Amino acid sequence: MKARPRPVTLAVDIGATGIKLLCLDARGKPLGARVRVATPSPATPQAMLRAIAGALGGLPRYDRVSVGFPGVVERGVARTAANLDRSWIGIDVARKIARLTGKPTHAANDADVQGLSVVEGKGVELVLTLGTGVGSALFLDGRLVPNLELGHHPWRDNKSYEDLLGDPALKRVGLRIWTQRLREAVATLRATFQCRILYLGGGNARLLEGHWPKGIRVVDNVAGLLGGIRLWEPGRVQHPPRSS
Repeated sequence: MKARPRPVTLAVDIGATGIKLLCLDARGKPLGARVRVATPSPATPQAMLRAIAGALGGLPRYDRVSVGFPGVVERGVARTAANLDRSWIGIDVARKIARLTGKPTHAANDADVQGLSVVEGKGVELVLTLGTGVGSALFLDGRLVPNLELGHHPWRDNKSYEDLLGDPALKRVGLRIWTQRLREAVATLRATFQCRILYLGGGNARLLEGHWPKGIRVVDNVAGLLGGIRLWEPGRVQHPPRSS
């Protein structure tokens, strides 16, 4: 049997509704199928770590772990957890997962990890992820400026981007109105950041239809896992994550 290019990375994408796991070889090729488990409610660290532990058994052997976490992450530690249980705040996510897996682990904001998978590395590139909440990531010449929390920034009518574009808003107003809001938000963000490309990802990006202007790209939600390899590349992140 031909040897798999190593190191093999276990990519973990933690979400408010689901936790996804996928092993990737050194070239980013998936090894086996993606595993998904439901996010427990309440989404406490103890409950979520148990859910992750239960999903590890059927995975291929891996050498290291990358984690995308839905909140601000500073050197592996969660500083916010808007759509999870607040008890995550102050938890060293990287260290917890490293103890669980026995492998060196990097953790970063989930939108940052998704962006690492899709950006071209030229000029200013902005990533917007659409799921339970709204995530964002900013890149300059392929280098990530971590923890850009546009989702919680006031946008209009004293409401944030997340208030108006998160999953609860989509369910409340319907796809047509939500999509129109998104188009207006995209126009505002392009004018603000003067980005060369704006990427739309996350679970609800699959709902997007119709023509989008040049410079707007809709990307598959699997990017939230595929970016895990690039999290380990030197020079990708302004403040590199500590390995636990």
